[in-house]
Amino acid sequence: MGGRIDAYVDVASFFSYVAFQELRQNLQTLQSHGVTVEFHPVLIAGVNNLSGNKPPWVVPAKAKYLAIDSRRAAQRVGLTNLATPKDFMKMSLTISAQRALHFIKQHYPREVLIATIGTLMAKLWTPPHVNLTIDENLAQVLSEVTDGGEQGNKVFTQDDVERIMKGREEMKDRLKETTQRAVELGAFGAPWLWVTNDNGKSQPFFGSDRFNHVYEYLGVPYQDVALLPPSKL
Repeated sequence: MGGRIDAYVDVASFFSYVAFQELRQNLQTLQSHGVTVEFHPVLIAGVNNLSGNKPPWVVPAKAKYLAIDSRRAAQRVGLTNLATPKDFMKMSLTISAQRALHFIKQHYPREVLIATIGTLMAKLWTPPHVNLTIDENLAQVLSEVTDGGEQGNKVFTQDDVERIMKGREEMKDRLKETTQRAVELGAFGAPWLWVTNDNGKSQPFFGSDRFNHVYEYLGVPYQDVALLPPSKL
């Protein structure tokens, strides 16, 4: 057992949020099996452009299906109050937020990055939907990040927030490089999981509903979906 999961995610990707939640809930268990998890902020619009893919909502049949399937996926990981922002096309331009995450990843502990990703995703996808493309909103959300939900301690001081906001520009190339790297690994959307097992071999997994295959590839124990016979009671 053992290995590594490199998760390429964008705050603006609904299924990145679902996959992030799955991984976040299982970080300690994965660690106990010798599996490390690293999150890599990417720009999903850049992935789509470089790979030649199109967002699913531009295909009416896919958009109709996702309206149903996204709810099921979210509920499975305990996310029950999510919705797509009405002005999603503008609000999904998360270049600023993703650069901020790269700055945090470079200058702060891993736990702080994870807490920040979770907070940004929750603020964007939960009503009333914070527009993270506006600097004032992003700074406010960063100031609210805690190490343990609403009752936790704030992880950033006001000086930290100002430092992060100023540091976004120097992360411009880092975000481009990480997005390009995801595409080089075969990404055509997000979340894109690059999974390496204890033999050093790697395979890609796309989406938030492939974790049974991920765990199988890593060789860690897990409980798969199984159909049961009718109860005799």
